[in-house]
Amino acid sequence: MNLWMIAFTLLPLLAIAYIGWHVWCLLPLHWIWKLLVVALLAGSFLLMFAGIRRSTDSMPMPLATAVYEVGTSSIFVLLYLFMLFLVLDLGRLVRLVPRTLLYNNTWMAVGITVFMVVLFVYANLHYQHKYREELTVTSPKVTKPVRLVMMSDLHLGYHNQRDELHRWVDMVNAEAPDLVLIAGDIIDGSMRPLRDERMHEEFRRLKAPVYACLGNHEYYSGEPEAQQFYKDAGIHLLRDTAITVGELCIIGRDDRTNKHRKALKKIVAPLSSPEGNTTARYSLLLDHQPYHLEQAEREGIDFQFSGHTHHGQVWPISWITESIYECAFGSHQRGHTRYYISSGLGIWGGKFRIGTRSEYVVLQVNLEARDKKQEAREMSDV
Repeated sequence: MNLWMIAFTLLPLLAIAYIGWHVWCLLPLHWIWKLLVVALLAGSFLLMFAGIRRSTDSMPMPLATAVYEVGTSSIFVLLYLFMLFLVLDLGRLVRLVPRTLLYNNTWMAVGITVFMVVLFVYANLHYQHKYREELTVTSPKVTKPVRLVMMSDLHLGYHNQRDELHRWVDMVNAEAPDLVLIAGDIIDGSMRPLRDERMHEEFRRLKAPVYACLGNHEYYSGEPEAQQFYKDAGIHLLRDTAITVGELCIIGRDDRTNKHRKALKKIVAPLSSPEGNTTARYSLLLDHQPYHLEQAEREGIDFQFSGHTHHGQVWPISWITESIYECAFGSHQRGHTRYYISSGLGIWGGKFRIGTRSEYVVLQVNLEARDKKQEAREMSDV
């Protein structure tokens, strides 16, 4: 664990040193101005630790918001600067990029600045657009259509504030769902902005019952306070439990951050029929982190909805999440169990999406059309 913490601290600092050196060499300015630019880049990154250590909670809200936004956004800006300088250095090694391009070059400095501004303006606009993913499934377990809106990873806090949540609630209400399901990480990292802005009142505007499970960020923000927020918001928290809602059975797992959470087998055991089916009702599982997808298949769950991955948030981190999880984003199937792993409606940190999307899911559960030959056989048996 200590080695991971050392690596987490050391590698970013080495990356900043690498970027700082290139910026210093590239800018055709007096050394004082160079020092100022490099210090601003390093200082912006260090602001991120104010959010991690919750120092922002003691700041006035406008200042706390600015510190959070600048600190977390700098991570992604520095990532792309690192990749850009790395590509240029590799180009120098194979003699495709002349050395003069990276030393005291006004046009190169302007070009990189314009590229970064355009890229991250696009990334922010792309984040602001919420993609609507529509899914339709059929099942003999329902007698009438059921419409659900499913979300994950709202990350409400210093960056996604009440005005943003207000827009999302209007968007969900426009879908006229029968139920709203949220797969964890409603809260980002601090309860302070949610309390100060009374965000629970926005959830009360939803026109359908809301069911949710906990995510890892509910534990980071303080699990008892998170539970109280769910209660104030009128959200039905499913924590290693199941509830029957009409013809649906909704199962919510505690987040795997809790090492003592129940095994899925134990949660669904009371629901099992003598035939071995999990339930006579259509079963939907909310489990924030999409690990061990085989468990839902083994227990006969009809549909699992998860989040957590953000699909990496920006490329090429999406490649990393795809290597970690069996399914890091989108639709998936194992046996008779359907899955959807969402990239999230909100986001952690800087409001950027590059190569990924912010989304919500509209799931329509319809009655499965019966085979006419089967119906004829059943009638002849009678």
